Amino acid sequence: MKISIQGEKGSFHEVAARQFFAPQAIELVPCSTFDMTINSVKRGEADFAVMAIENARSGSILYNYTLIRESGLKVLGEHNLRVKQNLMALPGQTIEDIKEIRSHPIALAQCMEFLNCYPGITLIECEDTAASARIISEKQLKGIAAIAAMNAAKIYGLKILSEGVETYKKNYTRFLTIGDEEKMRSDGNKISVCFSTGHKPGSLAAVLVILAQMDVNLSKIQSVPRLNGDWEYMFYLDLELSKTSTPGMIEQALEKLTRNLEVLGVYNKDNVLYES
Repeated sequence: MKISIQGEKGSFHEVAARQFFAPQAIELVPCSTFDMTINSVKRGEADFAVMAIENARSGSILYNYTLIRESGLKVLGEHNLRVKQNLMALPGQTIEDIKEIRSHPIALAQCMEFLNCYPGITLIECEDTAASARIISEKQLKGIAAIAAMNAAKIYGLKILSEGVETYKKNYTRFLTIGDEEKMRSDGNKISVCFSTGHKPGSLAAVLVILAQMDVNLSKIQSVPRLNGDWEYMFYLDLELSKTSTPGMIEQALEKLTRNLEVLGVYNKDNVLYES
């Protein structure tokens, strides 16, 4: 089974993909951007894509909402990954030897409380956490450290200088599994939808009232501009179904109150046990 991810071997995307599809064996299709991750599935180069959609500390990745909707692919599952960031460098070095730290900008943002303790160290933004670790290893760069997953240190032979440097110790990232519509289930307990509403008072409130009456839990709501020049917005909702509601009932109810309604996916909620 081929799984496309943004990033490369040793990245948090790899960890999320392997945990989601376990115990099945998977082959990674590394991609440098989220666009390439999605397109690899559309071109048949990968069976599924696994991509981050939001982080407990950094918030939503807004671009990915639009990317999924415009791709024609569907959300088939979700996985909540506890993200532990680690500072790593070549063996034989200490934090006092480090002049530069490289990582993905979101990873750096998640660790600013730790990084602020070292104002003399230059922070460099890179496209991937694991790639930062790999380059240090391949080029034997002394005085340079990376922030990445523990797995990256093991793969590239780096030494952990400081473990768990993320500021928020319940630092979770939510990943979505994306694939062809024909693979989408119909009996999941969670549904993701997007729609727009009219420019009049109470349009969105009417939607929320209907969902409450159906005993449907709204676990996520996000607005993204439609980019049509009229300052209209698409609303993206994650809905947890009740025992008496079905995806079909949700879609039928929302069709009466919204415009441009689209079901992005039906899947099962990841009931992860959050830990510190």
